[in-house]
Order: sequence, then structure tokens, then C-alpha cells
Amino acid sequence: MSVTDAFKRVLVGRKLASTQLGETLLPKRVALPIFASDALSSVAYAPDEVLITLSLAGMAGFAFSLPIGIAVGAVLLVVVMSYRQTVHAYPSGGGDYEVVTTNLGPTSGLVVASALLVDYVLTVAVSVSSGVQNAKAMMPFIQGHEGLIAAVVIIVLMVINLRGVRDSGGIFAVPTYLFMFGIGVMVIWGLLQIFVFGHPLRAATADYTVVGVSRYEPLVGLGMVTLLARAFSSGCAALTGVEAISNGVPNFRKPKSKNAATTLLLLGCIAVSMLLGILALANLTGVKMSDVNSGSYFVTPGGEEIHSDPVTVIGQLARAVFYPGFPIGFFFVITMTMIILFLAANTAFNGFPTLGSILSRDGWMPRQLHSRGDRLAFSNGIMTLAGGAVLLVLIFNASVTALIQMYVIGVFISFTLSQLGMLRHWTRHLRSETDPSARRVMQRSRVVNAVGMVMTGLVLAIVLVSKFIYGAWMALLAMAVVFILMRAIHSHYAEVAAETTITDPAEWVLPSRVHAVVMVNAVNKPTVKAIQFARATQPGELEAVTVDVDPDATARLVKQWDDDDLSVPLKVIDSPYRQITGPFIDYVRALVSENPRDIVCIYIPEYVVGHWWEHVLHNQTALVIRARLHFMRGVMVTSVPYQLESSARLATRYRRRELRRPRR
Repeated sequence: MSVTDAFKRVLVGRKLASTQLGETLLPKRVALPIFASDALSSVAYAPDEVLITLSLAGMAGFAFSLPIGIAVGAVLLVVVMSYRQTVHAYPSGGGDYEVVTTNLGPTSGLVVASALLVDYVLTVAVSVSSGVQNAKAMMPFIQGHEGLIAAVVIIVLMVINLRGVRDSGGIFAVPTYLFMFGIGVMVIWGLLQIFVFGHPLRAATADYTVVGVSRYEPLVGLGMVTLLARAFSSGCAALTGVEAISNGVPNFRKPKSKNAATTLLLLGCIAVSMLLGILALANLTGVKMSDVNSGSYFVTPGGEEIHSDPVTVIGQLARAVFYPGFPIGFFFVITMTMIILFLAANTAFNGFPTLGSILSRDGWMPRQLHSRGDRLAFSNGIMTLAGGAVLLVLIFNASVTALIQMYVIGVFISFTLSQLGMLRHWTRHLRSETDPSARRVMQRSRVVNAVGMVMTGLVLAIVLVSKFIYGAWMALLAMAVVFILMRAIHSHYAEVAAETTITDPAEWVLPSRVHAVVMVNAVNKPTVKAIQFARATQPGELEAVTVDVDPDATARLVKQWDDDDLSVPLKVIDSPYRQITGPFIDYVRALVSENPRDIVCIYIPEYVVGHWWEHVLHNQTALVIRARLHFMRGVMVTSVPYQLESSARLATRYRRRELRRPRR
């Protein structure tokens, strides 16, 4: 095993055969943390973004945080109910893309695919960036290096996911459940202290005054509507990741649809409970946030202005609930929050590669995205997603407030079109269904999807209006670029298929003859091997050709050729400018022009070497000539390998590796 292979096996594990795909299927207890970690972890940053946005109206804005949370929770539950219909109707894993393509057409399906691909990249960037921001509550030295640290975390997540879905699920399950446990204990214990034991809990910012932005103070009229819409759209980040389960149905154990629907229901109930619990506790303890970049700031009771980013909502709540009596609880909640936010990106690492594979299968994405890697994961899709997310966190220095402005819009485009597609689906099936009980089920499902379409459509409109100038336009631009790129890829594949399809029986006609040309630069063993191989193919005509770049060397070559009597005529091509490639190409082009029905077969001797640095010293001219000849019609190029001694050791290493490979 080479050093490179050994390193790869340490990173991603042993190879899995295609027949072992069933071993990677997931039970519900493992599928929940894998596919729901994004939506569950959103409770760690959605409350922050709601309160940060409301801070622009000063102290008056915070009164609306809990109503906004309730509205977000209601939308989340409706979307979960809608997607339960989707996983039963379309269990193949295409999710929104399959639903919309089947019912609304390929163009609409491509719009959804573009939106989801962009949103998956943003999911990774936002989740990891939020994890870095929460980590600053315990590690202040992170300040100023957020982007670089987030990029490293994304690369680590990429490596973990390259090990396969089952392995990543085992790694992510425990932290996800510990995060749910930590948040649950914090909320319940905090509420018990306030309502049962009568201990008034106060957050670190409870006594601060928040000075908002003049255009939102006082919070009335159009300014109030605009600000509440922005806060609501930021809170709707809690809905991202719901669609990932519909894309991942094939990864569940049987019965796949039932298990996926159950996981969706668990996701909805847990996420809503945690979100509302955090917002309620934040209201009771007086948690406040500010948006330094947009102009709001804190004023302490002593009149001091604070123009720096505050500690996150969970950081403030954990300190208020567990300090000073149980500090280990504070560190546990912050640690689990940091970890779950990093791991929340795993939802995208499962959704993006699966969707990319389906798009690749349909000819909209490069075919490399459809192939599975050593661990039966879609490795190329995983690395593509990681590359895009790393670029984003470096550009925006892992700023959640900046990134979240581009977030959500893509997923609500897919939500809305998917619900419309499901309406078409049920309407179409109701036309042919005659069984009364089945019709009642379909009618009920159609009502659920209709409600879902209206609600997600309204949220989409709110997000578009409230976030467009703050960054949503960049997400829309990225979606348009991805859409155009996929159309171009599809057109290319269609053109290639049309060009390579046999339509004329004349294309089966054999060439009139084969004219073989052996390229010669010395009289040696590789040249003799090439001549012998060319002879074995029994061409109609065989000749050797050399290019005269050095008259003295050419004269010696011709003399040795005659002395050795190789029985093949040698033609010398003049090269007044001492070039090899141009004159040889011109000669071959002339042969093709003289006899268009002939096939000209060029035999090029090449050295097979055993070290990377030897490639630099050999075969460079042959490489250029071969590349040029590939563009000429009626010409075939054959490389005739000659193994040097250095290649023998490499060949032995390959044979040993093959012997170690398990046979199945």
C-alpha cells in the first residue's frame, strides 16, 4: 500500500463493496441526528437573529420576540405535516426536485434544484459560523480568526462525511442528543426556578438599555411592519433542513417512508418546543441583543455605551440559569451548542451530494457527482459542498448576521414549489381514483399541502421583500448562475449524445485501408517494439517517420536504420525551424487529405517510468503530438509503452496491492 493510500484509509476507512450498501441504511434513532441536526440546531441561532433584528427598534422591539417565535413554530409544523405527505408519495429520494419536476415540469424542477444547492452551501456556512460565534463565550481568543477556524471545521466535517453516512451518523448521534438534553434541562430548570422556587433569574444584559436605529423608533406604522417582517424571516431559519429528510428517504431502513415520516414528526415537535422554550426564557430573564453593524447598541445603567457583539442568547441563558450554583451546566450547554452547530452542517452534507447525484443522473450536473466513493458516499458532491462553504466563511469572516441575510430564501422557494407540485399530484390521482377511503386520504393530504403552499408562499414573499437589499439578492444571483450552468451542462450532454448516436448505416462501412506511421526519434528497443506492434496489426501501408531538427543526428539515425535493416521505409521530414510537432502534424494532415477514406494510425513509442520526476524528463513531445492528433478526423493514435527498469518496482507494488484487496 502506498503512503497516499494508507493516509486515505486512515481518513475515510476501509473500502466498501457495492453489495454492502444495505449495511449503511439507518434506523430512526440514528437518522434523527443525521438529517434533523440542522433544524434542531437552528434554535441556537434563530433566537439570536430574531432579537438582533428587533433591537433596531430599541427596547420596544423585544416585546414581539415570543409572538414571532410562535408564528415561526406554526409555519414549521405545517411544513413538517406537508413533507410527511411527500415522503410517502415520492420515497425515491428526489425530494422537492422530483416532486416539482414530475408535476410542474423540468424547468421548475431545475429552479428548485438551484435553490436547494445554494441553500445547502449556506447551511454549512451559517451553522459552522454560528458554532464559532458560540465558542467565543468560552474561548475569547477566537475573536478575529473566525473565518479561518470555520474553514478548518468545515474540512474536518468533510473528512468525517467521506467515511460514509453510517459512520458519520454514529459520530453525530451522541452530541445531538446531548444538545437536546442540555437545552431541555436549561429551559425546564430555568422555568422551575422562576415559577416554582421564586428565584428571579437575570441575564447579563437584563439591566442594559438598547438604543435602536432612528427609522424604527418609535416602532409604529410601516417601520414596524418592515422590522417585524425582517425578524420573522430571520427566525424562519429554523425551518431549514426539514426538506433534507425527503431527499434522504433511501438512507432509511424499511419501511423507508414510514420511518422518514416518523423522524419528520419528531423533528418538528422537538424543534418547536426548544425554540419557544428559549424565547420564553429569554423574555423572562431579560435577555437583550444588539446589532452593532446596523446601528443598535447597549447602554449600561451607568451610562456607558457598548458597541461590541454581545454573548449569544444561549450563552446568556446558560450563565443565568446555572451560575453560580452549577457552573458545569453552563460549560456543558455551551460546549454541546458549539458542537451541534458544527455538526448541523451534516444535514447539508447528506442532502447536497444526494441531490447532486440525482441531477447528475438526469444530465444536469457533471457525471462525476453520480459515482460513489470508497465508502459508498457521494464523495465528489461532499467535496464540492465543502469547497463552496469554505469560500463563503472566508469571504464573510464567519459572520452569521451577514450570511443569514442570504439564507432561507432558497429553501422557501423549494418549499412553495414543492407544495404546489404536491397539489397537482393529488389532483391528478383523484381524477382516476374511485375507492372512497383512498379518495378521502388524498383529499385530506391535498388540504394539508394547500395550507402549506399558502403559508410558505407568504413567508417567501416576506423574505424577498424584507431581505432583498440586505443580501438576499446575492443568493438569488447565485441561484440564477447555478440554473444557467446546469442548463449549459445539460445542453452539452445532449449535443454529445446527438453527435455520437449512429443514424447513418454508412458509418458502419470499413475504411478503404489503414496507413500506419511509426514516429521515430532513435533506433532503439521502444522504436523496434512499436514497429513490431504496427506490423502485427497488418496495415495496408507501413512507414516510419522522423523529423530532421539536427542534420548530424539525423544522418547517424538514417545510417543506423539502414545498417539494422528494419525492413520498414524511413521517411525524413525537413524542419528548417528545428521544430518536431508542427512538421509532423502537417505531414499527417497531408496523408489524411490525400486519401479521405483511409485511416491513418500513428504509433508513438513512450517510456513507462516509476517515479513522478521521470515524467518531466520523458514523453513531453509525444504528449503534445498525441493531444494535437486527437483533434484530426480520420486519425487514430496508439501509444506503445516500453517499461523502464524503474517501472518494475511500481508494477510489483501494484500487484501486491491487488493481492491484498478482499475478494467478494
